[in-house]
Amino acid sequence: MSEAHRDSPTTPVADERDLFGRRASALASTAYEVDDRDGDQFDREERTALRRVQGLSTELQDVTEVEYRQLRLERVVLAGVWTEGTAEDAENSLRELAALAETAGSTVLAGLMQRRQRPDPGTWLGSGKALELRDVVIAEGADTVVCDSELAPSQRRGLEDIVKVKVIDRTALILDIFAQHAKSREGKAQVELAQLQYLLPRLRGWGESMSRQAGGRVAGGEGIGSRGPGETKIELDRRRINSRIAKLRREIREMKTHRDTKRHSRKAHGTPSVAIAGYTNAGKSSLLNRLTGAGVLVENQLFATLDTTVRRAQTSDGREFTLTDTVGFVRQLPHELIDAFRSTLEEVADADLLLHVVDGSHPDPEGQISAVRAVLADVDAADVKEIIVVNKADIADPEVIDRILRHEKHAIAVSAHTGAGIEELIVLVADELPRPRIAVDALVPYDRGDLLSRIHESGELLGSDHTADGTRLQAYVNADLAAELARFAVPAGQELPIGR
Repeated sequence: MSEAHRDSPTTPVADERDLFGRRASALASTAYEVDDRDGDQFDREERTALRRVQGLSTELQDVTEVEYRQLRLERVVLAGVWTEGTAEDAENSLRELAALAETAGSTVLAGLMQRRQRPDPGTWLGSGKALELRDVVIAEGADTVVCDSELAPSQRRGLEDIVKVKVIDRTALILDIFAQHAKSREGKAQVELAQLQYLLPRLRGWGESMSRQAGGRVAGGEGIGSRGPGETKIELDRRRINSRIAKLRREIREMKTHRDTKRHSRKAHGTPSVAIAGYTNAGKSSLLNRLTGAGVLVENQLFATLDTTVRRAQTSDGREFTLTDTVGFVRQLPHELIDAFRSTLEEVADADLLLHVVDGSHPDPEGQISAVRAVLADVDAADVKEIIVVNKADIADPEVIDRILRHEKHAIAVSAHTGAGIEELIVLVADELPRPRIAVDALVPYDRGDLLSRIHESGELLGSDHTADGTRLQAYVNADLAAELARFAVPAGQELPIGR
């Protein structure tokens, strides 16, 4: 690395005190007041029932004196390394990191960014810039540094040894938010699995009781080159974690079986499915509430809702379909989370139609679309028919909305907050949903009202007439229902007038 490159400055992003002020600022630009349109919001009181009290920590100042401890996210300084793309892209990434930190419950004091060709393998920033970061941490009174990348264990240790406060990376921050917001049994198991997979290669220890190696017979007379007690402790921890990971994977497989059973039941009844996916905080839950009145928690936070919600809805012509709200995505979504939530994300892969929700007011909506599509491709959902739903049209730049609508083949602009464009979206969903295409002409007995009900729910009724022997009807239905109606089929040539 050249001298000029080594001396590249660590630059504050814009005016760091304005961008990351002591009052949460990264989420303020898209905030809405919650109103009756978002349902009863039963989860809101529970979410806000416990608040952090500042200044009561009794933890040690030097993090190298402890082995494990809970993430402490109170007063943080952000650090980013800009290796590719434009300066605007790097700033947007750091702003997103600030929003993540605020969602986790911290106060963001400053944000620093360094231009480098590649991260330093030892301390990520380089030792000189790490010392500058330490000066900023001391000046701001911060207790945590959050890095806008996934750090190798050696990089995190090297940076902690210099700045003398807790260092966490983007992955650990996202996992912490997921751990706070998971509510269902499946969601908690998925998050714990991701956390343990992340922790496993990062176990560490210090001090005499955690020594790595012990020579001679100081380690209980075990001989030259024997393992010390520290190494033994780490190996025990690894075995416990691996056992817990295996158990969690079994539990998630069992939950997946239950989820698959319900999904197959819906498919057997011919109920089309629509999945709502998109970037976190794009307004997926608000859109679900607007379309179905589900009353799902709506909050101006990243990853406010994690648990999958399925609700029934109807098209204007009476056909029933299911709407599924899925977990939000983000740039550099940890691969541990993608693996852990794979069974949940399969809801998207098996859907008949995908509503890809985009925050039209975001500084880089096209970047959000690309990030979401990358995750969808990873879970084999790239081939699902897609409608781009540009949300927050009431506060977005009209030129940005027009640009997205021009570039995307199937796109519509809506506002889940005001209701603008929702009726047009419902019509578009009805047009894009698969229609039953098997024509039937049957005389259904009056004691088989269940078949009539299924035709109304999942088929397209062309006409019906009540006769002495039952209900004569003509309709388009799916294959399963057509097979059940075959025994009641009217022979060819026995046309009867059908009421419209």
